[in-house]
Amino acid sequence: MKDRSAYIDFIERRYFGNVSADDLQAVRDCFADDAEVLIRHGDNPERRYSPSPGPGQEPLGSFFEHLCGNYDCWFGHFRHTIDVDRQRAASRFVVRLTPKPGGLYADHPTQQLLNSNFFEFAGGRISFMLINYANAAGPDTPTGYPT
Repeated sequence: MKDRSAYIDFIERRYFGNVSADDLQAVRDCFADDAEVLIRHGDNPERRYSPSPGPGQEPLGSFFEHLCGNYDCWFGHFRHTIDVDRQRAASRFVVRLTPKPGGLYADHPTQQLLNSNFFEFAGGRISFMLINYANAAGPDTPTGYPT
């Protein structure tokens, strides 16, 4: 990508926008075939995902299927730090997860989280992403983080 605005557009519109729209194929297209996604959520064990999972990794689609299958997701109030030369970005943002009727968490309240993602890009796609969940409601409240 050529400049800061291209990275911000990719992160906010193409990646998070497609998560919000439940367009799982468009979300998948944001990632390189050998990408790795590492999720940290409090003191829970780290989870590793990849479109082409290897040892210790789960299929990337399973994370998004769980998240989008159980929640209507909203992302906003972004603050980005972009390193165009190194093809990296850090994004801090608010997430609102509204349980879907019939989903696993249908009887739970809407959650608001303050998360941070760190991105590395290659060839215009995400090659590595670190997700840090920050759940202010406490560890007993479910999130999009599969158990």
